[in-house]
Amino acid sequence: QVRLVESGGGLVQAGGSLRLSCTASGRTLRFRNFGWFRQAPGKEREFVAAILWNDRATRYADSVKGRFTISRDDAKNTVSLQMDSLKPEDTAVYYCASGLVSTTSVLTTRAYSDWGQGTQVTVSS
Repeated sequence: QVRLVESGGGLVQAGGSLRLSCTASGRTLRFRNFGWFRQAPGKEREFVAAILWNDRATRYADSVKGRFTISRDDAKNTVSLQMDSLKPEDTAVYYCASGLVSTTSVLTTRAYSDWGQGTQVTVSS
């Protein structure tokens, strides 16, 4: 099992930026994909971004494409999500997740076995 701890959330005005970090500990990060999901009040948890182990390829939800950037630093056991041009609709609790490489789509929660506790992001208009 991999323990994940998110940080970097907060309150920001629309158009601003935040950088979320996810620090992983426990088992090796080799062969693990990482993803970010978010959940707004009254809504289901939704995919935001993912970065793959195999080739460091990235995937983004259409709603954040061009504004958010996911990256990983295996030497530091961290995964980051740079969020620019934030909008009020980006307000949510953001979760970091990891899972072993598999055939399951990284766009779904089923691809991940380990989850962080979440960090609140609030974007004011």
